[in-house]
Amino acid sequence: MEPRNHTHFQKFILLGLSEEAELQSLLFGLFLSMYLVTFTGNLLIILTIIKDNHLHTPMYFFLSNLSFTDICLTSTTVPKMLFNIQMQNRVISYEHCITQMHLFLVFTGLDHFLLTVMAYDRFVAICHPLHYTVIMNPRFCGLLLLASWLLSVLDALLHGLMVLRLSFCTELEISHFFCELNQVVQLACSDTFLNTLAIYFAAGLLGVIPLTGILFSYTKIVSSILKISSAGGKYKAFSTCGSHLSVVSLFYGTGLGVYLSSAAAQNSRSSAIASVMYTVATPMLNPFIYSLRNKDIKQALGKLCS
Repeated sequence: MEPRNHTHFQKFILLGLSEEAELQSLLFGLFLSMYLVTFTGNLLIILTIIKDNHLHTPMYFFLSNLSFTDICLTSTTVPKMLFNIQMQNRVISYEHCITQMHLFLVFTGLDHFLLTVMAYDRFVAICHPLHYTVIMNPRFCGLLLLASWLLSVLDALLHGLMVLRLSFCTELEISHFFCELNQVVQLACSDTFLNTLAIYFAAGLLGVIPLTGILFSYTKIVSSILKISSAGGKYKAFSTCGSHLSVVSLFYGTGLGVYLSSAAAQNSRSSAIASVMYTVATPMLNPFIYSLRNKDIKQALGKLCS
């Protein structure tokens, strides 16, 4: 007999990072602090770039969009977690869960594509400096941003529609602090073969292809920098992409850590703890990396705060 589909009034339970009562206040304070730092830091980056005319360049245009994406990414997951801890209620409705999953996929995909586009921007600036303003014109930058949005939304929409066709027969527990795609699919009581196939396909689209593009860009960048004769010229060229390279390393390093921990862990709770670095800590640290390593941002921040 086929399992009856109860998804229209289904409720899930988000188990969070820990079920120990004495840790809830600590988790609430920690994640509230991280969220406020993330929101404030990225907002300052956006306002600084908008206000300073010297920062109205393709590199900072994409950086402001990355900061906006990081704000949205953390706002998709952390406020619900804080609400659940405060209200001592771990329930999330089926509709809210699907929406949260969809938005998380959109903004995670945007992070991947924006980092790739920013690597391409550095490649053009260093390898083809005389043609930089012609290639990275406002129209082309807008098209790159639009393409990043379209690919991210289409990927999230594909997964969302495929999850909607699944049946969930009982009240189910998610060993995470948000509705993560893999765990939602694993809890279905109907066939998930197509969903799993789509997940692997998306992993190639959003993981392998952007990372390959970034590695290709930096291979060309390093090759061009090594051809510069003066040490000062080499340092100046490296400094223009140091912040971006640090963010890429943090983003993909923590993402790889989550993947490896998921493969090695005996339970999904360990994976949820590891994913904090990928989903919360990285967006929080990005503004510090750019403000501490980038002279233009530091000077503009000083003007904004003065």
